[in-house]
Amino acid sequence: MGLPDLPVKLPHKALRSRLLLPYLLLIAVAFLYWRALGTHRIIDLITSGSQLSQVDWNLLDAGLTRCAVLRAPPPQYTFPVSADRENPRWSSLSGQSKPVLLRNATLFDGDSFQESVDILFERGVVRKITSTASAQHIEGAIVQELNGLIVTPGLVDMHSHHLVGSWPSFQATDDINEIHPSTGPLTPFVRALDSIKAYDPATTVIASGGVTSSLILPGSANIMGGEAVIVKNFLKAGDHGEENVEELLLEHGVPKDRRRRYMKMACGENPRRVYGHTRMGNAWILREHLARAKDLRDRQDTWCLSAAAAKESGDLAAISSLVGPGPDGHRGLPEELELDSTVGILRGQVGVNIHCYEPEDMEDMILHSEEFGFRIQAFHHSLSSWKVPELIKASGQNITIATFADFGLYKVEGYESNLQAGKILHEHGIPVAYKSDHVGEGTNAKYLLSQAATAHSFGLPELAALRSVTSVPAKSLGVDHRIGHVRPGYDADLVIWDSHPLSVGATPLQVYIDGRPTLSTERLQSVNTYTGKPNMRLDPPKGVDQLCSRIKNSQNVLITGISKSYLDLPHPKAPSGEGLAIAINSGKITCLGKYDECISTTTPSSNVIALQDGHVLPGLTAFSTTLGLVEIPSEKSTSDGPVSPKLDPLNPENVVYAKYGVHPEGRAFDRARIGGVTRAVTAPIPDGFLSGVSVGIKTGQNRSILDGGIFQDDVALHFVVSQESKGSEDTPTVSTAIAQLRKILFENKGKDTIYGKAANGEIPVVIHSQNKHDILQLVKLKRDHGAVKIVIYGASEAPSVAKELAAADIPLIFTAAHGAPDTWEKKDTLTGPPLTESPIKVLSEANVTFGLAFPPESDWHLHSLGIEASWAAKDAGLSSQTAVNLVSRNIEHILDIPVSRDFVIYEGNPLEYGANVVLSVDGDDGSITTCWPEAQ
Repeated sequence: MGLPDLPVKLPHKALRSRLLLPYLLLIAVAFLYWRALGTHRIIDLITSGSQLSQVDWNLLDAGLTRCAVLRAPPPQYTFPVSADRENPRWSSLSGQSKPVLLRNATLFDGDSFQESVDILFERGVVRKITSTASAQHIEGAIVQELNGLIVTPGLVDMHSHHLVGSWPSFQATDDINEIHPSTGPLTPFVRALDSIKAYDPATTVIASGGVTSSLILPGSANIMGGEAVIVKNFLKAGDHGEENVEELLLEHGVPKDRRRRYMKMACGENPRRVYGHTRMGNAWILREHLARAKDLRDRQDTWCLSAAAAKESGDLAAISSLVGPGPDGHRGLPEELELDSTVGILRGQVGVNIHCYEPEDMEDMILHSEEFGFRIQAFHHSLSSWKVPELIKASGQNITIATFADFGLYKVEGYESNLQAGKILHEHGIPVAYKSDHVGEGTNAKYLLSQAATAHSFGLPELAALRSVTSVPAKSLGVDHRIGHVRPGYDADLVIWDSHPLSVGATPLQVYIDGRPTLSTERLQSVNTYTGKPNMRLDPPKGVDQLCSRIKNSQNVLITGISKSYLDLPHPKAPSGEGLAIAINSGKITCLGKYDECISTTTPSSNVIALQDGHVLPGLTAFSTTLGLVEIPSEKSTSDGPVSPKLDPLNPENVVYAKYGVHPEGRAFDRARIGGVTRAVTAPIPDGFLSGVSVGIKTGQNRSILDGGIFQDDVALHFVVSQESKGSEDTPTVSTAIAQLRKILFENKGKDTIYGKAANGEIPVVIHSQNKHDILQLVKLKRDHGAVKIVIYGASEAPSVAKELAAADIPLIFTAAHGAPDTWEKKDTLTGPPLTESPIKVLSEANVTFGLAFPPESDWHLHSLGIEASWAAKDAGLSSQTAVNLVSRNIEHILDIPVSRDFVIYEGNPLEYGANVVLSVDGDDGSITTCWPEAQ
């Protein structure tokens, strides 16, 4: 039971003070009210009484608060960043727990290199960068000795679609494009944030390539696709290790009204194809929408100014009209949720990133930006931007070109892609960033850095190439106060590389995100040196430009400075500092040896080419499903066409022969010659189970089917046993395809048809297949039918069944040296170092016979066939000779095609970036099919 509340008697002065207190407070409040609203307002209230409800006052105040947000400029940051800055993503529960000191690093800090430095970071922030000579000691720090290894900022990918899709891809999780009749081609109001799946395993794969931050965008189907968001590529990084979207965000921990916003827009082919409008129509749709947004912005600004003035003056009538219902019934500040993001663009609060390839489209978008007063942050893809760098620069908007180094040719917009585009743009002062466009295996963001390396090999300077995936995208996105650099005060996103980042096969030894290691610490114990910087492709040596005009008809060529030969010819070791010489007469090598020996075999009128680091290789052999049959995959008029799935696959008369449709010309052939690819095997384009018979073609210039363009009419019979084989009446399932294949091979033994030749082992049977269980069905088929020569093309999951393949003596044309588990049937694909064993190593150690090829529709990449082989061999610890064989002799052996007598001479090592083809020689007729200036 509590005590009763008894009255307390106050002293006289205290009682008087207590009684006066309410009056004093009332006077103070009245004074403040008068100061805030003005004397006229007080007089009005006294004489007429308040005519506004509390709801009206709340609407006015809420509107003015919203006005402050609408009219606030984007967040601005001061430079240099304070070394004491806190990382808003750090927490005491899950964040970096101990300081880390990287000792004796070679640091690329986002701008330039620093030798022999120590890097200290704690609580997810870089604190100090000092000379290793100072030998600083940090109590309790984890010290990692790097012995000169290169450290870079975490890579920044400013165009990716992981997380809004997911690996393996499903229709149920494909949330990249908002395509629906109710919304149409303008969807600025949707947000990638609402599609993010914080479990996408691609995120971890991407981070293993050193990519620590990515801009996640909606797709390019719509003129305005929606808002994008930047993430850190670290799953379950929060306090509870949960699949939490918010904890993925770069700006997690930053107040939501202070976070940066980005809009994805698109022009050209994609929205045109999806919605059927012309470019004119798309431009009108966009301008009409921007005009609506501009009108809303202007009405908002008018309301905000009027509301502030009315509140200041106490004009009740004005306030009443401002908070009263408008024509649309809306009360207070004019707003339309549909236009919120677009108004943000016009206010400079939302950065504009535009998928835009061709000059006319970029020029049009610049006109729109000038008409409506917004700035373009970046043109993405933009493969023809190299044609109009001054047009882009003249906009005055400092537009970044976020592009590909070599990905192109796949549609009309991409047909003008130029391997030297980065160099050209850089020379004109245009910021260049490389990005992934990550969706599947062909755009795997793990290999973002290889784009910078490719661009460097084609002339983009070393520092510019490294900036293109670090500081340039960070600056373009307005987050270069946190990422893109390694400096005191920046997020501790760092990558330690096993070799120069622009060299073939450069792989992270450790990746830190917010100071936390994401890879096994054991990797850092295995490497303690790094190679020097890789080369760029050189200009032709003096005299070659004149020689090439007459060399094709010459009987004698002498080339000096040969450092290495991979030909099956005996030759002495190249003398130190001198090199060997090679003498060519009528397209035949008459001498490969010391200079004195070879000069004696030539005539005084010989053409002499002096190289610095010459290499001689056999001509490489590519395997393709499109080369010579498809020029632009998205345009049917440039293609022979796919094999109809309506054809009865059991009837050998329905088999399609690639030799009847091949056109041995086109830009993919140009790329092949740049890479020393002199021959290719091309299969008919499959659209179901039956593909057809492949053809062997030459890539040399000016070859037709009548003058040696085809080196073998019929190479192999091709079928598809995978998800791609489903769909026709005859093969509605994968199991039906396997049954049909068995039926064809068992019922045609001894017959004089193409199926009979396949069943009798007279021609290889190439099965396009990916899944390990489907591959085991082919192993069983081989066991049951020993005569058939089965070859598997693709074979992404083959390492899982490598022993069975070796035992069955089934060779592979393997396309997953750098594969990805992007589909269900490839979900067990090895992603390779640093997360898994190299698939090449697994196959090699199991004694599987295999050669390498690129995945389907990758002919744009043929210039890098030797690089791909070299990279795969390095991952697996194989020799350089083995690397060469993977794309030459092994392919010949597997497909039973004649051993090529072609040879190619390079300036530089073609197994590294930066080598040039000097001469390609057709070993059959002795003609010189490519000479240096033609192979650029």
